[in-house]
Amino acid sequence: MAAELFTVMVLPALLALAAGYDLASFTIPNRLQLALLAAFAVYAFAAGLTPFVLGTHLLAGFLGLALGFTLFARGWIGGGDAKLFAAIALWLGFRDLAAYAVAASLLGGGLTLGILMLRRLPLPAALAGQGWLLRLHDGRAGIPYGVALAAGVFVILPQTEIFRLATGA
Repeated sequence: MAAELFTVMVLPALLALAAGYDLASFTIPNRLQLALLAAFAVYAFAAGLTPFVLGTHLLAGFLGLALGFTLFARGWIGGGDAKLFAAIALWLGFRDLAAYAVAASLLGGGLTLGILMLRRLPLPAALAGQGWLLRLHDGRAGIPYGVALAAGVFVILPQTEIFRLATGA
């Protein structure tokens, strides 16, 4: 029951918060990253992950962190995005990481194109008082890629191993 709760409620809630923070402020608070790590620890215990399976999830998380920080060092993503990707890699493990990467990449491409197109249009006066919209509309600002990273999980979650283990599906 606890594994199911963490998979279908806690994980999605934390990812939605991360996406919301990124969209509104172009940052993802470290406390959300830590909450994702703590939630995974509870999930792993509740789901009864074997030491081998737990080890593969940890390795996926560390490799996700290395990849994320490589992308961050090149200036392609933000530091919060790098940490969020690593936390998601920890949750998904290697089994679902490729499908997730494809989904998040496609969603990220669509998000980027959509924001770039919207930035070419003038911001309606009625919305000009919203600070977060002004930042999002600013052509010098980045793209809140945490939105795509979170959305990628939502797309594949029902087909993942963590979902199957948690729900018995």
